[in-house]
This record gives sequence, C-alpha cells and structure tokens, in this order.
Amino acid sequence: MAKKQFKTESKRILDLMINSIYTHKEIFLREIISNASDAIDKLCYRSLTDETVGMTREDFRIRIDVDKDARTLTVSDNGIGMTREELEANLGVIASSGTRAFRDTLSGGENADEVDVIGQFGVGFYSAFMVSDKVTVITRAFGAEEGYRWESSGADGYTVTPCEKDTVGTDVIMHLKPDTDGEDYSGYLESWQLKELIKKYSDYIRWPIHMTVERREWDEKGGEDGKGAYNTVEEDQVVNTMVPIWQRPKAEVSDDDCKAYYKEHFRDTADPVGVIRVNAEGLTSYKAMLFIPAKAPYDYYTREYQPGLQLYSAGVMIMDKCADLLPDCFRFVRGVVDSPDLSLNISRELLQHDRQLKVIAANLEKKIQAELTRLKDSDRDHYLTFYEAFAPQLKYGVVGDFGMHKDQLKDLLLFYSVKQEKLISLAEYVEAMPEGQEKLYYACAETTKRAAALPQAETVKAAGYDMLCLTDDVDNFVMQMLGSYNEKPFCNVTSDDLGLESEEEKKDTEQKEEEYRGLLDFVKESLPGLVESVRLSHKLKTQPVFLTTEGEVTLEMEKYFQNLPGVPEADNIKAKRVLELNAEHPAFAALKKAYEEDKPRAARLSMVLLAQAELIAGIPLDDPAAYTELVCGLF
Repeated sequence: MAKKQFKTESKRILDLMINSIYTHKEIFLREIISNASDAIDKLCYRSLTDETVGMTREDFRIRIDVDKDARTLTVSDNGIGMTREELEANLGVIASSGTRAFRDTLSGGENADEVDVIGQFGVGFYSAFMVSDKVTVITRAFGAEEGYRWESSGADGYTVTPCEKDTVGTDVIMHLKPDTDGEDYSGYLESWQLKELIKKYSDYIRWPIHMTVERREWDEKGGEDGKGAYNTVEEDQVVNTMVPIWQRPKAEVSDDDCKAYYKEHFRDTADPVGVIRVNAEGLTSYKAMLFIPAKAPYDYYTREYQPGLQLYSAGVMIMDKCADLLPDCFRFVRGVVDSPDLSLNISRELLQHDRQLKVIAANLEKKIQAELTRLKDSDRDHYLTFYEAFAPQLKYGVVGDFGMHKDQLKDLLLFYSVKQEKLISLAEYVEAMPEGQEKLYYACAETTKRAAALPQAETVKAAGYDMLCLTDDVDNFVMQMLGSYNEKPFCNVTSDDLGLESEEEKKDTEQKEEEYRGLLDFVKESLPGLVESVRLSHKLKTQPVFLTTEGEVTLEMEKYFQNLPGVPEADNIKAKRVLELNAEHPAFAALKKAYEEDKPRAARLSMVLLAQAELIAGIPLDDPAAYTELVCGLF
C-alpha cells in the first residue's frame, strides 16, 4: 500500500498548522469534538428530508474512549461519515473544509435555521498532531456499505485503505506522544482531565458527549479487615450540558437560576446585583447573559486582573476573556456572549475585529448602562453595594479616554451630601438646589467628616447650600472633566470663587488688603518658597486660616501625584499654595500686634499659621518635632 503525500502542502506547512496556529495544545480536543458535532449536524439536517436516515435527534451522540495501555484517545460520532473521495478531499488537502462547503449550500435554504455547523477552515483536525504521533480515522459514510481507514504520522503523508465498520459515522483514534520533561501527554488519558477540557471548551455542544468515568463507591463489606473500603466503579456518563442557560427561553430560567449559574461558573460567593439577558436577532444575531457583581475580585484593581466576557460560537468556547466586548469603564461585568455570526480566525482561538464584534460591543454597552441606571433609580440598596466596590472604576471611566464616556457615566456617580447625610446623584443634588443657587459645591478630603469640616465650607453652609464631600483620589479630576452638570458649574470650595460674596463685601476685602499690605508681604517673606502669595479671605467665618491654590493644580491633585508609585519626589507636580487669613479672627489680631512690636515673633506666628493651614488641608507636617518646638517657643 503506497503512502500518499498531502496534495498541496509540505512538511513545513503542516508544522506551521500544528505548532503556530494554536497557542494551547489542549485545544485539540475542542477541535476534534467540534468536527464530530459538525458530522452529526449534517446527518441530522439530512434526516429532515430523507426518511431513510432512520434516526431522530435523540439517537445522535459523541463518545470518548481511553485506552491507557495502548495510549490512545478515541473520539467517535454517528454522524454523516465520509466516503473515500471525501477522505481524500477533507483530510488529504490541508485547509480544505467539507463543513464550509456544506455551510455554503445551506445559505438561504428552507431548513437553514435547523443546523449551525462550526468548522469552516479545514485545519482543526490537524491539531490532533500536537499531542499525537499517529492519527487513525475510521469512517463509513451514510448510505455506503464499506468503510475506510485513513492513517498518518504527520507530514510524511497518509494512507487510505478499505475496512469494516458496523455503523455509520467516524472514529478519530489518536495515539498520544511519549511524555517529555516539558509535556505530560498522559494527562489526556485521565478521565478527570478530559472532563475538565470538555466543560471548558465543549460543554455546550448540542449533542451528548458520552464517556466512561471512574468514581469511588463505599463498600461496607469490602476491605481485608472487614471494615469497609472504597471500590472504583466505572459508569457511562454524559459529560456536557448541551443546552447552555443563556440559550434557554427566559420563561424557563428564573433570576435565581441565573444567579446560581453565576456563582458556580465564575466562582463567586455573593449573588450578582444585576442580571442582563440579551437575545438579539438581525444582521448580527447573538445571545448574552451578563452579570454585575456585588463585590470586586481580590485582584481587580491590579495589573494582573484580566477583564472580558466568555465568547462562544455555536456552543464552542472561543475565548475565555474577550476584552473587546466591554469598554474599560464597564470592565467589572462578567458573563457570556454566544453568536454564530462572528468572523473567527483560522485557529478559532482569536477573534477578527470586524463589524459584527463592534455591533455586539456597542449594544452590550447600552444594556449595561441601562441596567446600572435601573438599579440606581429603582433598587438603591443593591446599587450602593455595587457602588462601594466599583465607584473608582466608574470615576476613572469619566476621566479616561479624554472624557469620551463622561456623558454616559455622569448619572451613575454618587457623592456624599452634607445636608442629606448620604450618597446622592448629581441629578438629586440639582433637584434639591434652592432658588438662586448657581453652582454645585464640593470639597475634597480623606473622609467625608473632614471635608464637611473644612473652614472654606462655612460660607456655603451659611448660604443654606448643600455641599458634596469627595474622598477618592480621582474625584477632583472627575469634577474638572465634567466641568458642569445641567449647565450648573462645579465649584471647589477650597480653590474656586464661591460666587457668594456681594460687591460691597468684595470692596471691603480689597480695602483691608491694601490696609494690611505690609503685613501680608511680611508673612510671605517669612515663608520663603512655601507659599505663592498671602491674602485676606472672604470665605472664612470662624476659622483663622486655610490653604488654597492658584492655577490648575489643586492640593488634591498634588496629593494624588505624590501617591503615585515609582515617581521620584523631585518629579512630583506641586500646587501653587496661597495662605488666606481671616482678618476678623483673634489670631490675626495677635499676628498684627507682633508685626508692629516684635517681628521675629510675628515670623514664628506666620510659620505656625501655615502649619495650621496644612493640618486643616490634610497635609502632613514635614517635621512635627520642629513644629512642636516652634509652638512651645511662643509661650
């Protein structure tokens, strides 16, 4: 029997197929099972119009058998089978796909919706050579009396010979390679590992996958000492689910069922706060089941976390984490997407970036936003649970991509309200604004208590206005990126003009600054390089002093950049600090008196007031011991 050569490709091409197209050797089992499913699809499709098939959907199955002694793994199906000519065409010509040709014949056909075949490139079969040193295919086509054996050890060629086969269908027998230091091929002969691979890649193949599975059973009378022992029992099991939960009608699947699936499938102990179910039909058809988690994974805010949705095509998992289906602002969402319309690359491991993918991603983004909005408006308790875990993600989404998503995300944000003493949305803040209020006031600090107690907030409170307390590092950037809400500008009480001073008050402050110009200049000179300027405040009511800034960099921004890892202190961005004094406070009177009578004491008082302002602003003192000595020296 003469060995035949592959008709169009050399050993180099086959080596490329085996070693370069697939990134994980375990993919071979997915490919062989998918081919078996395609073969059954073809015969099932034929049974719709050909009564001689004599089989119903319940008769079709895939079987996996292991022979550890012979080191063989066999995948069998009772599908359409292949003639000798089809063996030559499909397995003798690399990258020739009978499935793709069959798929093309279905387009527009009367029963086209009844079948959804998977393969299209004709190279998946050759993935078996990643783990096998010899592959044997025994097949008998429907309607044929004789079977054929195809056998190959790789690029050197193949043989095709007649053989006996009792039933219609195909057996793919893979003789596994010997183990090496770097590869454990024997693992593919263990039933538990095969079950894991089937669950991972082929759990939702539409046909039952049968396999003999070993399980341990307690025998009370077993054991040499009569005390009982475990016996190993073999039983035939269907090891795949076949119909995934997202493919079942909504009427058959409750939200509790979805939540149970989420916790088991994504290994989370808490129920998700939201479930999104999508069944889209049209130019791009797909089904999706998405989950909004209640808590963040332990590594969520690290570089190691990998976002993305599980991607399936016709029941076969293509990607475990497809990040292209989610915008970064919604990277916390978990779930699955299943579509027959995706353009896959030759290995089915990667997705080609085409129009279908973009359409699905855009639609899912809208669905996620709608579900989060629903939770915020109608189920605030669950939304607060979610927000506690993922608020920073939404906020970074506002400032990321140059604010591309800010309009989409602004109504999902919540901030602590001084008046209402709880988290509220920007819309709720504006709705509660009294007549005449023109700005949305906010203050940044490490805690809401410290923000509410800032001396700059006194004027806002005295006017009867609410103030939002911002405690995340990114919050100040969020407000600057948004700029305004419903045409009402945001106002940082520590650095912006509050707009609450009357013209008469402004004039009075200007006059006092001129009156005390010498004193203010002296204070600045006493703090060389520490402040940009010193002026009187129109914001303070009861407190003696506070720090504000000039320019775009605020104290909050300075703190943020100081906390960035790996940035040398010399490269940190610094705010231009302004020391504001309350001319009506006794401390100012003491400073004025010292300036007139004892300038060295006035210089020390200036340093004390700056330190007080830094403490109020939440800035740690460079030298607490020196500050203590400075204060004690004033007694």
